[in-house]
Amino acid sequence: MDALEDAAARCLRGSGLKRRRRDQADGEEMKNASRLGSSLAKRIGRRSRELECGYDRPVPNVLICADSIRSPELRHEVPYAAPDAFVYAEQNGSRYVFIGSMEIPLVEEIAGLEAVPLDALGVDELIEQGLRWHELRRELALRACRRLSLDDVVTPRDFPLDVADHLRANGVQLRYDDELFDRRRRVKTGAELAGIRRAQRGAERAMDAIRARLFAGGEVASEDLRAEAQRAFTEAGVVASDVIASHGEQSAIGHHPGSGPIREGEPVVVDIFPQDPESGCFADMTRTFCVGEPPQELVDYHGACKEALERVYEAIRPGVTGAELFRITSDVFAERGIRTRMYDKKPGEVLEEGFFHALGHGVGLEVHEYPDLAENGVELVAGDVVAVEPGAYRKGFGGCRLEDLVLVTEDGYERLTDFPYDLAP
Repeated sequence: MDALEDAAARCLRGSGLKRRRRDQADGEEMKNASRLGSSLAKRIGRRSRELECGYDRPVPNVLICADSIRSPELRHEVPYAAPDAFVYAEQNGSRYVFIGSMEIPLVEEIAGLEAVPLDALGVDELIEQGLRWHELRRELALRACRRLSLDDVVTPRDFPLDVADHLRANGVQLRYDDELFDRRRRVKTGAELAGIRRAQRGAERAMDAIRARLFAGGEVASEDLRAEAQRAFTEAGVVASDVIASHGEQSAIGHHPGSGPIREGEPVVVDIFPQDPESGCFADMTRTFCVGEPPQELVDYHGACKEALERVYEAIRPGVTGAELFRITSDVFAERGIRTRMYDKKPGEVLEEGFFHALGHGVGLEVHEYPDLAENGVELVAGDVVAVEPGAYRKGFGGCRLEDLVLVTEDGYERLTDFPYDLAP
């Protein structure tokens, strides 16, 4: 197996962590890679994948200084959860991790990475000199650059400013490159796709628990629905910091979490976005319910959202732009007499009714990530995972939103969400 084949195999296997690999997950990941197509599977594994995804400049040397829990760019390159910051570097296609010795065995299990203990950078000497936590981080990053003779690197947009200042003061040139890191993360690895699927199954389990609680009748509040969702998350092995379960006029207010008792005949918007702990990847889905007879306005909003999804699905494929999908959706609402951001909003105006938000966004190591499905949305590529969420609202009444998770494939799309759209719970 040559270097290219080895890299492709590493990405298709997923994280490569033997201690966490499961036969079932491996089978699913390989199935997912096959579904994306053999050419995409090869593309996922190449370190020159920026060129394949439209990055038209030579691949630069890369530097990341972060922990892999909070940095999606780092988690994508080093697929396990390390709570302490470490240095990741790429030089001429080789990949290095400078990290504490207790983490070395985990890094060594990930194919394609060279693990370098901090001891090799003289960390003991620096401690003896009295350097404190953040001073150590700055100096170790500099020593890692010097070890690899790196004097010109690109970084993610959130590279720590104190480290950047220290490196620049010592002759290392840094520049951030949104395009490079966004494009890397758009085409999901096998492990990331498997994690998104697990998170999505957990989201559906929680949504079903909420639907069942509403169907059971009796007094129920937004807080009760969130509790039902959290129990379902635990059973499914996923986690979530919060759940949106807004009702009535709350449901027209962005990401209002929802509070208080739910009444018959009002919209209940449930937006769920759990994370798969193993991969760090998220899912995102929304459904709207109504206990009892729904008002006609809600029925109209719901019908428009369903039609928008149907029309968008007819158009999703590699090469279509997020801007075009946003226009298609706006047309659906406009045809039904519902105001839209695209056609009705004046510059500087706050639109308080209608379809007044973007159509959607990418989902992966962040619940909201590139690409966006809005006025300036770029072309979709095979391997993108996007949330598609048309919605319509009116201040003082509430609203309706339906959200599915979609994988863009070589020949179209695969809807990852498997849950009915019914208003009735």
